[in-house]
Amino acid sequence: MLRQQSPASRRGADMDKRESRGNSVASKQPHWTQIQFTDQKQELHKRTSNTGHRSLSRSTSQCSTDSCGSVGSGSSEDESSPRDKPQKTYEGLSDFCIKNIKQAEFGRREIIIAQKEMPALMVLRKGAAGEKPLAGAKVLGCTHITAHTAVLIETLSVLGAECRWAACNIFSTQNAVAAALAEGGTPVFAWKGESEDDYWWCINQCVGADTWQPNMILDDGGDLTHWIHTKHPSLFKDIKGIVEESVTGIHRLYQMSKAGGLFVPAINVNDSVTKQKFDNLYSCRESVLDGLKRTTGVMLGGKQVVVCGYGEVGKGCCAALKALGAVMYVTEVDPICALQACMDGFRVVKLIEVARQVDVVITCTGNKNVVGREHLDRMKDGCILCNMGNSSSEIDLGSLRTAELRWERVRPQVDHVVWPNGKRIVLLAEGRLLNLSCSTVPSFVLSITATTQALALIELYSAPEGRYKQDVYLLPKKMDEYVANLHLPTFDAHLSEVTDEQAKYLSISKHGPFKPNYYRY
Repeated sequence: MLRQQSPASRRGADMDKRESRGNSVASKQPHWTQIQFTDQKQELHKRTSNTGHRSLSRSTSQCSTDSCGSVGSGSSEDESSPRDKPQKTYEGLSDFCIKNIKQAEFGRREIIIAQKEMPALMVLRKGAAGEKPLAGAKVLGCTHITAHTAVLIETLSVLGAECRWAACNIFSTQNAVAAALAEGGTPVFAWKGESEDDYWWCINQCVGADTWQPNMILDDGGDLTHWIHTKHPSLFKDIKGIVEESVTGIHRLYQMSKAGGLFVPAINVNDSVTKQKFDNLYSCRESVLDGLKRTTGVMLGGKQVVVCGYGEVGKGCCAALKALGAVMYVTEVDPICALQACMDGFRVVKLIEVARQVDVVITCTGNKNVVGREHLDRMKDGCILCNMGNSSSEIDLGSLRTAELRWERVRPQVDHVVWPNGKRIVLLAEGRLLNLSCSTVPSFVLSITATTQALALIELYSAPEGRYKQDVYLLPKKMDEYVANLHLPTFDAHLSEVTDEQAKYLSISKHGPFKPNYYRY
């Protein structure tokens, strides 16, 4: 079966074609999930693609899904590294490295608040009361460490897993939440404002190759997977699978698979419907404004804004900014996305055409060097530049770190890059993901993605040997429908039911899936 998809965050001619062949899955889902797969075999759809080259070594990992905030991470906090400051929890545990264990109580309050907005994970916890689908699982995680992901981590623990965690972003860790996780018994190695050296040190400490043998990986950006692949390849002999949620990490997995270097099965959460259509769109629609307001306080009504990329992230950004009265432009390389932007009322231009006049430039393509020095030189004094895409490579920061340009730190995550003539560009989060580095993301949206991640881990961990080969797979559409269904009670939504006659007419099951695999929502 060919499954055509065009995630707008993937760009370049070598990324346009996606082929997916069904891989037979003859498994029975755990009864606690209450998913009925009637009259059909379940499939995880193998994704093979010819992706463009992306380096396996990046400065920092990014993702469009999780949030960052200032919880316990104020600008007045000690910026020194805690690596050489031994700490212990109340129970005497010391297998962690965070900023300040004394912030645990405050972080626990944040986690409790997040739980209220993450109903599906709470349902999974209740369903696991008599069965532990992850009993015996040892999960290595590298994601943003926030209140939302803390709910996911602790849900995995309730489901029976042991977890060790590091951060995938040097700016996104909520220090108080990291303290709460450590106090609760989860080894965490992360703090807000890590250096490059700290970042890789934390990942290595998290892996704990000499003292701890993982059998599952939950990654966001691919840095953890890459570190194990290059530094501790022997660990893969006991690892049953990888779950990856970001476009950058997925590109890297496909590269590994193409080169014959993917040693275990992997599930692509990034391209599941519940990630693309909810996290990428609705999350960014709200969080882009939050990030801009917190960092600059700028009034956006009447401002000229160009959004580079009109995928799900770009659509969300454009919708939010248009609602505030901004004059919007869109850049695109994909004619389909460009036509969508035109039909939505946005003018599609080349960046070079509007660089001199726009007040704000936002990248969200998933590509590299979308904003180059030729654009930066043309931008007017005071232009705000930020990234909402997956990778920090969208803005050519290397061209800004030259002798003739001066950097001034204005406030945390806000820099002025000053040209010799006095012109200043306002750069946010050093080109890293704006909403994760400078603001927050709604917990409810994160619940959708986190639930998908948890179910993917369960599927890979419980799958009999031989079901999945050393390749990259998609979750079945029925699983996406199940995740969506878990969140409907929050809105007091009541689904209509298909009659037998209607189901026969459409050639579908009354219990779903209700759309074919090739359907684009």
